[in-house]
Amino acid sequence: MRQYEAGNIRNVAVVGHSGSGKTSLVEALLYRSGATDRLGKTADGTTVSDYDPEEIKRKASLNLSIVPVEYNNVKINLLDAPGLFDFALGQVEALRAAGTALIVISGKSGVTVGAKKAYRAAQKLNKPRAIFISKMDSDHADFYKVLEQLKAEFGPSICPLVVPYVVDHKVKCYIDLIGMKAYSYESGHRAEVVMPDLGHREEGLVNAISEAVAETDEELMDKYFSGEQFTMLELIRGVHKGVFDGTITPVFCGSATNLEGLSLLGGAIISMFPSAEEVANEEGIQDDDVVEIACNANDPACAYVFKTIADPFVGKLSYVKVVAGKLTADTELVNMTTGQPEKLGKLLYVRGKKQEDAKEVPAGDICAISKLSANTGDTLCSPKRKVTLNKAEFPAPCYFMAVKPVGKGDESKISQGMARLLEEDPTLSFEMNTETKEQVLGGLGEQHLDVTIAKLKNKFGVEVKLEKPTVAYRETIRKKVKVQGKHKKQSGGHGQYGDVWIEFEPCDSEELVFAENVFGGSVPRNFFPAVEKGLQDCVKKGVLAGYPVVGLKATLVDGSYHPVDSSEMAFKTAASLAYKAGLPQASPVILEPIGSLKVQVPDDTTGDMMGELNKRRGRVLGMNAIGDGMTEIEAETPMSEMQDFATLVRQMTQGSGGFTLVFLRYDQLPSNLEATVIANSKQLNTEA
Repeated sequence: MRQYEAGNIRNVAVVGHSGSGKTSLVEALLYRSGATDRLGKTADGTTVSDYDPEEIKRKASLNLSIVPVEYNNVKINLLDAPGLFDFALGQVEALRAAGTALIVISGKSGVTVGAKKAYRAAQKLNKPRAIFISKMDSDHADFYKVLEQLKAEFGPSICPLVVPYVVDHKVKCYIDLIGMKAYSYESGHRAEVVMPDLGHREEGLVNAISEAVAETDEELMDKYFSGEQFTMLELIRGVHKGVFDGTITPVFCGSATNLEGLSLLGGAIISMFPSAEEVANEEGIQDDDVVEIACNANDPACAYVFKTIADPFVGKLSYVKVVAGKLTADTELVNMTTGQPEKLGKLLYVRGKKQEDAKEVPAGDICAISKLSANTGDTLCSPKRKVTLNKAEFPAPCYFMAVKPVGKGDESKISQGMARLLEEDPTLSFEMNTETKEQVLGGLGEQHLDVTIAKLKNKFGVEVKLEKPTVAYRETIRKKVKVQGKHKKQSGGHGQYGDVWIEFEPCDSEELVFAENVFGGSVPRNFFPAVEKGLQDCVKKGVLAGYPVVGLKATLVDGSYHPVDSSEMAFKTAASLAYKAGLPQASPVILEPIGSLKVQVPDDTTGDMMGELNKRRGRVLGMNAIGDGMTEIEAETPMSEMQDFATLVRQMTQGSGGFTLVFLRYDQLPSNLEATVIANSKQLNTEA
């Protein structure tokens, strides 16, 4: 693949709702440019973008894929992002590396939640935006209905540049409103046709473009008000500036399946989308100061790692965007996260799974580098200019399951494999719960975890199953008691003798609080540590369900000893007997973990969500309007009731909602639920 300067590179993130036709559009642009000799299909698993075995199996994009297209001496790096909410990582990676976001919307489904989220995400990052309305060959596609939805949702920046001419629910031709020409498509071949009569619509559409262009420049505004018509070049320049500023969101349309409208989209990407040189300027931190890094190939090198792939055979493959300078095999770079030098492996241009060696990669372009030690989010830069670029913000895991090995002794293999998968997916978490002794995997949803364990098996040969994680309950007491623990055993020679009186009472502490208040030497001081050790061993298991005991103070107040038969072991045993006798008398109760919940839902579903939280024994603390028709509900909820909450939020809000849940404290479990928890604990202990 030939090299291109930043002015001739367009980095375009193709984002939107799952099933809107993103991968099909990328495949069609690839075929249309002559890069492939056949048009792959998602349903057949033959597209360049979806090459992972799980993607082919599920017939959906699960990972970000880089697909460069060379078109009219311009390189367009298409970043095909998955639309499934469980795989939001890909969209975050794509938008971080891209200069422009192309939101694909189905002409049948209209403006769905995925399209809204993609648009808002690009808007938040100040990325220029454009929209492609796909599937215009479908019987139920309605361009103008979708256009009205776009205007209602995203405001006056929406500006259609290509519109269909429809007769009897079929598109006869596509009209380029900039060039005022009409084109028909037969078997993928474009032909100019006579401009059809759009009636009253034409004047409105043309005026909308002229108004939008006029607002991008004072001279154009003066010309517009004087009644003069803009030239085609002025319109293109005006739209280009408006897209760059974010004041114009151009709308295109077509059909990837029938290769309709793609030439108009390709031409617009080249002439109207900002180049890498224009939008690649990034802010970074240098010596505690904010600096701007210009996209200049002659400056010291600076690159950002936006994606990582862990391969058990090839090793780690890092996808980087070159922000400044140029990369070659002998370029000296420093990893600003670790402070260590990075030795570059092979530089590669990638197209899906295909790789091609690159001698050098200049500023503005995207490449992959093999065998870097860097991770996603790291900045690599020349020692001559040490700067740290802003990291992407990834969604936090919200759905958790316990990982159980299918084969015996595979725990270490699981940990090793998961460590590699965590390198390529920052939206995953994996940790050992020290209380429940379970390995817990966290992700963005059920599908996300299913794909993760499939990768664990396919890439690293470890088979596991997922189970509902055990809730880490605790136990405590509610009243003060004083009990005796006496251990006496005679066996021919030396016997064993230990006698203690201990007061147990509630206190505010996670750990056991041990005190002694012994008078007269009834228990020698050298046995105090043995008494405490005996109690420390005991509080690991409560008397109700075997959960750790918290909030317990034990005071040694009296006892007796034998000058020959007393020993540390005897007093340790005596303390244990006192514990077992005393706690059942001290009103023991089970404590459950309570979480602090913040859940964001559309305004019209707040009532349903509050009802659901009440069902889950939650306590609503308040509500706040957060804009874009969304409300945030704050509540405290038992963690045991929240296992499937991620699935519920997604179903209730059609994917537009989200939440955070963090551990807050332990509260007493309602007495009517104690029997169930105790029974479940006994069953788990029996199985173990």
